[in-house]
Amino acid sequence: MTEVKLEMKDISIEFPGVKALDGVDFSLESGTIHALVGANGAGKSTLMKVLAGVNTHYTGQIYVGGEPVEIRCPKDAKNLGIEIVFQEVDTALIPYLSVAENVMFNTLVNKMGRKQVVHWKEIRQAAAAVLKKLNVDVDINQQVSGLTLAQKQMVLIARCVAEKCRFLILDEPTAPLSNSETLELFRVVRELAKENVGVVFISHRLSELYEICESITIMRDGKLVTNLPLTKELEVNTLVEYMLGRSYEDNYIKKKCEIGGPLLEIENLTEKEGKVKNINMTVCKGEIIGVAGLVGAGKTELCKTLFSAYQQAGGTMKLNGKVIKAKGPTQAVKHGLALVPEERRKEGVLITDPVVSNISVAAMEKYTNWLSVVNKKREKEDAKNMIRGLGIKTPSENQVVALLSGGNQQKVVVGKWLNKDSEVYIFDEPTKGIDVGAKQDMYELIEGLAAKGKGVIYATCEFQEILSICDRIYVMYDGEVIKELNAADTNEKELLYYSTGGK
Repeated sequence: MTEVKLEMKDISIEFPGVKALDGVDFSLESGTIHALVGANGAGKSTLMKVLAGVNTHYTGQIYVGGEPVEIRCPKDAKNLGIEIVFQEVDTALIPYLSVAENVMFNTLVNKMGRKQVVHWKEIRQAAAAVLKKLNVDVDINQQVSGLTLAQKQMVLIARCVAEKCRFLILDEPTAPLSNSETLELFRVVRELAKENVGVVFISHRLSELYEICESITIMRDGKLVTNLPLTKELEVNTLVEYMLGRSYEDNYIKKKCEIGGPLLEIENLTEKEGKVKNINMTVCKGEIIGVAGLVGAGKTELCKTLFSAYQQAGGTMKLNGKVIKAKGPTQAVKHGLALVPEERRKEGVLITDPVVSNISVAAMEKYTNWLSVVNKKREKEDAKNMIRGLGIKTPSENQVVALLSGGNQQKVVVGKWLNKDSEVYIFDEPTKGIDVGAKQDMYELIEGLAAKGKGVIYATCEFQEILSICDRIYVMYDGEVIKELNAADTNEKELLYYSTGGK
């Protein structure tokens, strides 16, 4: 197989008020798996979006096989065999189409655009052949809306393979996956490399990169820091220090916080469709409660049921001793509940609106008079204070949220609820897709809420995190809480035991 080298030289790009890339060099050879890492806002995704034809106003030069090329639209990238699978997989798939139609989507668009007859049997056969090649067991006739996140990701990779890609970019591919799903993804990626596909692997889970990647590029503040072979001799802490530009302490030391009486009491809570069943738990004032479990255990469903995004079929919830009944998120907010969801771009922020609007949206009563006229001056001042207080990296409060890094988008979601001053804060996978430095900021922010007497629910499959930040832990399996543990008296092994159904 002929090796092909992809090279980016002196790539720079600016957005309003931000120089996102500053003279970056990057290279990738076909048949290799290359890691690309950096803190949130380092420019990783921005650089790869240049390759994918999304960020078109770049300066610098791109070469494929030694020949200079221009990538000024996604079609240019596809013609060169460059494909990208974004972190938010749902936005790239058509939920009401079948697996086969999504895998062969680009072929369908081309045929329909040229008014050619679509032979559906051939489309299904071609999709089945690609999935079989990747050893992915998914019904080609099933609607994509019914797939798991891991399956959706495999469908997107299959689409790239169907396009005969030469270079594949995977942006945070393991963020939503369980350990077994991650291993399956690794298997597929290795098979692609054997087929001479060059793979760029972007991830904040640094330890897993040693399992799959051969070399690594590290970025910081829109610039290239270094390129290194990824060997066992290269320690994770060294990578982190390159990323942050400073030394880093791996283990977060939780601050002691005074815990008060019961704040939120939940008895026999059941979701209408049975996604969570007979949940009993208590959250005290100043307490950080962990909800641990593997992917699919029901953590997200519990968070959404507590927030009334999913309908409750039975059980009671008491806040400060009073029974609360909410028929939807709006009423839940009025009672004093706040949810920072797992899918922040989809559910947590108004992605195309500015930071100032996102900060104020949950507390508009503070900014409107009896005629519903908005006090823009106060809205702007509060947004600026929140940006300073949370350390949100943005040129101004008027910056569109979509242009912020993942970690800063997460801070905007939190800022929205801090501005509302809720009683109980529910965090669903709050560190998903954010770097180690931003994780530290998130931990400190959550501890700050507890110090003010707020109740915090912290749901995650990252057991090390939950042990570091939480006081008590409820372990979920198959939609139920099967064990309650004190964080100080347990460990990752015990959490894994109960998370896999141990009795």
